[in-house]
Amino acid sequence: MAIMDAETSPFLAVPREEHLAGNDLCFAIRDAHPVSPGHTLIIPWRTVETWFEAAREEWRAALDLMDQVRAALDEELAPDGYNVGFNAGRAAGQTIPHAHLHLIPRSHGDVENPIGGVRHAVVGRGHYDVT
Repeated sequence: MAIMDAETSPFLAVPREEHLAGNDLCFAIRDAHPVSPGHTLIIPWRTVETWFEAAREEWRAALDLMDQVRAALDEELAPDGYNVGFNAGRAAGQTIPHAHLHLIPRSHGDVENPIGGVRHAVVGRGHYDVT
């Protein structure tokens, strides 16, 4: 796993004034290519490639930060739900090899049939019949 610095991780190059929130181990920024308004990334300061390499303390710090950001999003956007997750490895769609969690606000009607959650982010995937 590659360890990066501000020169190789675009997340670490984001100016601190653009950070939405942070703590000793993680920080939050808006996704540059959002799935929905308010799409936020929670990123560890330590540059591990995926969340599988993150320390338990980083996970706890990320979840604490996610609670804080979610409360702000609830206030600002009042979404009806959220998708939360991460991509681990290029085959899973990870494009930046620096761990990051996605917090994606969702609203009723943003997709025709939300069953299957993030599967609908994949163009061409069909809807699930749950009847």
